[in-house]
Amino acid sequence: MALALGVTGCVGNEASQTVQAGVARLGRRRYSRDVSGMDEYELEEIKREIVESRSLTIKTNNLVNALAADLKSIAKRQQAHARRTIVNSATAYVVTVAVVFIALKFAWDARVEAIRAETRDSRVKLQQIEEELKTVQAREDARNRANRSAAEYYGLISQNKRREIVEQFEAVSKLPLTRTERSVFEAAVERAKNELSLIAYQTGLDHVRTGRWHEAQAAFRESLQYQSTASHSPQATYQLARALRALGQQREAIPMLMQLSEASADREVMDEATLLLAESQLDIQAWNDAKATLRSFLRRFPDSPHINDARMKLADVQLHH
Repeated sequence: MALALGVTGCVGNEASQTVQAGVARLGRRRYSRDVSGMDEYELEEIKREIVESRSLTIKTNNLVNALAADLKSIAKRQQAHARRTIVNSATAYVVTVAVVFIALKFAWDARVEAIRAETRDSRVKLQQIEEELKTVQAREDARNRANRSAAEYYGLISQNKRREIVEQFEAVSKLPLTRTERSVFEAAVERAKNELSLIAYQTGLDHVRTGRWHEAQAAFRESLQYQSTASHSPQATYQLARALRALGQQREAIPMLMQLSEASADREVMDEATLLLAESQLDIQAWNDAKATLRSFLRRFPDSPHINDARMKLADVQLHH
């Protein structure tokens, strides 16, 4: 705007100076005419110059006004451009700042998520380590308890406490024992069972000799419960059947005697078991079964010392039944 005003002022000054120069020339010519008596032609020339000067002044003024209007328009456009530049600059600045903040936000979120992931992984690893530690501690505690229990059990073996050895073996066998410990304990249990079975068998024989059949059958059952495959087990089974027959429990004794008479590991007890089976069958009046058993006895054991007794029993049952 200041530039337009300056240009307008310069153009106006030039027009004024032109008019003033024409007027000066006119005055000088009038003065010359007055002084020297100029002719009419010169007067017309002066008028024409004055008219031209006025026309030039008007044109100059119009040009100045037009130029001032153009300059004002240019100034307005320049101001509008400056405002747009400022607005665009501010917008660009705001957008840049927003983009930077958004980028920082994403970067911060990514970093936070990475830290959270690392924290979760660390927490999981810590839990795994704690679980492994608990497992190791539990295993160590179990091993210590097993060592203490094994030491206590070995003390029972050293003291030869047979019943305690047999009774506590089931609990001890569930412990994490070494192969050597397990082998030693199993051998000790087997030995204790054999000894207890033999002791109970001998106790039952003592009761049989004194006629205490209840105590005898309990002792023989205990003997077979401890060990049913020992060398004395067939005799224990036979003596148990005798005690049951003496107590009037032939039906319980018959299955035991049948098994002994058919497949006993001790052949010396087979003939006695067969004869006792026949007697038990006679007791319950199973006459036909008794006859078949006696005939089997005579056929299978012709050299038995009880052969005559078997013949007499067979003859008697055949005679009466």
